[in-house]
Amino acid sequence: MKKILVPTDASEYSRGALKTALELARKFNAEVELLFVMQKPMVYDSSVNAYIFAPEQIEQEAEYVLKSTLDRIDFSDVTLIKKKLQGKKTADVILKEIEDEKIDLVVMGSHGYGAIAGSLLGSVSQQVLHKAKCSVLIVK
Repeated sequence: MKKILVPTDASEYSRGALKTALELARKFNAEVELLFVMQKPMVYDSSVNAYIFAPEQIEQEAEYVLKSTLDRIDFSDVTLIKKKLQGKKTADVILKEIEDEKIDLVVMGSHGYGAIAGSLLGSVSQQVLHKAKCSVLIVK
């Protein structure tokens, strides 16, 4: 195992997944890629106002998410790559990254919806778990 991917949304679930991935990386001398998937610039239009979320705003949010995920987590002895990618569907971006970067393991946090609710909600972790061509570890 050489490459571990950890998608993040800055939640405690993602932080737990990162801690698990770092333990595995230390054990197998692997590198960890911390990934945040940014939404493409969006337009919000209502009958009163119209807004566009500028790329700069999205970029700032991505930096905040990565920084928040790493807050108070020691990764000094692990090669950690921080990456931000844009896409419409988070799961699709993660799945493409798995193939492009030849990821050996994905470690993701579970929001705990359960099998039925997760499938109804179409959770990102469920989609990655079912479609990834590498091992996927879901951390509760």
